[in-house]
Amino acid sequence: MDIRLWEEQLSDLSKQTRLDAALNLGQSIREGSLTRTVLEEVNNHVHTTYSFSPYEPSAAAYAAWKAGLGIVGSIDHDSIGAAEEMLLSCQHLGLASTVGFELRVSFLDTPLSGRKINNPDSEGIAYICIHGVPRQRIGEVEAFLKPLQEVRNKRNKAQVEALQALVGRYGFDLDFERDVLPLSRHEEGGSVTERHILYAMANQCIAMMGKGQKLVDFLEKELGLSVPAKLATLLLDEQNPHYAYDLLGLFKSSFLPRFFIQPGREECLDVREVVAFSNRIGSIAAYAYLGDIAQSVTGDKKAEKFEDEFLEQLLDLLVDIGFPAITYMPPRNTEAQMKRLQTLAKARGLMEISGVDINSSRQSMNCPELLLPSAHHLVDSAWALVAHEKLSSVNPALGLFCQDNPHAKASLEKRIAYYASLGRAMDATKPYSLIDQFEEKELS
Repeated sequence: MDIRLWEEQLSDLSKQTRLDAALNLGQSIREGSLTRTVLEEVNNHVHTTYSFSPYEPSAAAYAAWKAGLGIVGSIDHDSIGAAEEMLLSCQHLGLASTVGFELRVSFLDTPLSGRKINNPDSEGIAYICIHGVPRQRIGEVEAFLKPLQEVRNKRNKAQVEALQALVGRYGFDLDFERDVLPLSRHEEGGSVTERHILYAMANQCIAMMGKGQKLVDFLEKELGLSVPAKLATLLLDEQNPHYAYDLLGLFKSSFLPRFFIQPGREECLDVREVVAFSNRIGSIAAYAYLGDIAQSVTGDKKAEKFEDEFLEQLLDLLVDIGFPAITYMPPRNTEAQMKRLQTLAKARGLMEISGVDINSSRQSMNCPELLLPSAHHLVDSAWALVAHEKLSSVNPALGLFCQDNPHAKASLEKRIAYYASLGRAMDATKPYSLIDQFEEKELS
């Protein structure tokens, strides 16, 4: 038995090697050779290498298991490429799972067309998440997203050329096909994001300057960047395992606004079209609430106003469009913001979903904020989401929002409570056997 070897293999380039490692680790878990402290925490918004993240899907699943989470879910930008591996690796590990994707959609043909909604980079363009994709619908999602990936890559290539025009005189030689694409999983249905571009720039900067004082001097004296003292300390540490990610963060704040090209309507489909697609395949479309930022908790966003001034108008619009849910991140919002959002969402019959987006090696899988009284109900929502996905993968009529669901007339609160109880009782090594526990009797 070589647990350390299997843990290393979770990051192998071969998907089959990763899944075999998860299977072996799962066997060790069942034999009692691997143990953990199980927490109430969950996270259904973990990015993988299929958009931008240090985690292969199997590695993300195992990291979540080690962190004590009850649920882990993969969410990637413009991609659902991680889904099958996430589902299988979690099944091997005995961990509840859920899969979906995130994308930018157009609100340009709505009353909010001239507003910054939840996207710091664009007016009239918003991020949404599609949660709980039934397993048999993954292929349809791949086909739906592929044209968007192709359009995005045309813009990505132009963005790399724009960035190279800015930094070429400093010794950079950035090429989209040579330097950026190999960092992605585009050939396996993965997407390419601005973070891939900046990561390529960070790698090239390290190759040119090495790590340490010479690189910091180059950033400050040649590129003219202001390097905060805390970051300078990290970049002076040549043994820093997060070195390229830390440098990426600096480049993101300094260069992204200068080379970013606004996405067009081909890349950002009308919000109504995307929500209709999600509802048709039995997924749960969730608007991603950001909220006004006074001081960024995560340090990656500047102080700025977003939805709070027009939140009621926005939620009414979401209901009109057909959204069944909203999603938000307790670590990013104040208690007052969450309380207001929760009150307005409940009045409109919107399900509340949460998850903290993981895309950096420095981030923790844990979210203790979910255990606070103001957010603990989101744990039940996550378990309900898991049950929705597993049940509707076997019988589409058992989707949480399906009109043919035997419990469709019950209140959303009762449906979520019942589905959460099913999810919690599920055998995660045989998740689709949950269908045997479903009962059609009236919910009390």
